[in-house]
Amino acid sequence: MISESHAGRSYPPTEPYEVTRAKIAEFAAALGDGNPAYRGDEPIAPPTFAAVIAGQAWQALWQDADLGLALERIVHGDQRISHARPLRAGDTVTATLTIDKVRVRGSVDMINSSVTLATSTGEVVCTASSTFLHTREQA
Repeated sequence: MISESHAGRSYPPTEPYEVTRAKIAEFAAALGDGNPAYRGDEPIAPPTFAAVIAGQAWQALWQDADLGLALERIVHGDQRISHARPLRAGDTVTATLTIDKVRVRGSVDMINSSVTLATSTGEVVCTASSTFLHTREQA
């Protein structure tokens, strides 16, 4: 069962993710965002594109049997992305998740986590911070 003692736990980086022009264009189209910065020969990704990669790192959290989390009882309460620079076509990044803080209030676990996206050379591109609310199963 997740508790305050899990704060600070980090997971291994995800497999490398290659950001491509096609993925950026598809994401921008799905958003309905016609910004020309997301097209052309050297496009940048929309800021929220980072959530696609961060979401892959969340799998480590859901699959950690020590935490006892049930995905069907989780609500994504908050999401913030802080960029050092935009993701660009040609970037290959990994995502590393850390549990920053856990608060338990009654039957609700409040989990603050951060996912750092970094290139293979270690350049931090952005950090995606999330708050998840998990309800414990009724006894």
